[in-house]
Amino acid sequence: MADFRDSYLRDIVRTFRNYKALGEKALAQMPDAHLHTELDANSNSVAVIVKHVAGNLRSRFSDFLTSDGEKPGRNRDGEFEMPERASRGEMLRSWELGWTTALGSIEALRPEDLDRIVHIRKEPFAVVEALNRSITHTAYHVGQIVYLARHFAGANWKSLSIPKGMSDQIQQGDFKSKGIAPTR
Repeated sequence: MADFRDSYLRDIVRTFRNYKALGEKALAQMPDAHLHTELDANSNSVAVIVKHVAGNLRSRFSDFLTSDGEKPGRNRDGEFEMPERASRGEMLRSWELGWTTALGSIEALRPEDLDRIVHIRKEPFAVVEALNRSITHTAYHVGQIVYLARHFAGANWKSLSIPKGMSDQIQQGDFKSKGIAPTR
């Protein structure tokens, strides 16, 4: 069982790191002119999505094992508002703070911590459940960032995974060591 726990912890850290890298590679291709562009009145801009992901990661992983994951000072609804346009630099600083908080807490976990219970909005979750819930939520939003970045980059977009028609040219067996598929 200890081997499984060690393996799970290595994999969850790798998975969080992969989604951080994927988001950052997409953000690097996102034109500044569209950071605050919404596709329609019911959608979120990349700036808003980044603000939400950063706020969620900070809230969930600050004092991860000892306090409720929904911190009293968090204003979740406010994460979906952008009264003043954040600059790319401000956005990326917030993003980095969220990820640093999350990865610091996750990398500090020991195999025996997987038996512990944490709370999110007063609801108990096994640590594994909370980690899986968080990576699923984060992956959902990173996917939105990638989609919007690709849309707004247009013909300048460089694939973040295996480009169409190049599956046979990508070396097999590299995912665990290199994470995201190499770009071409």
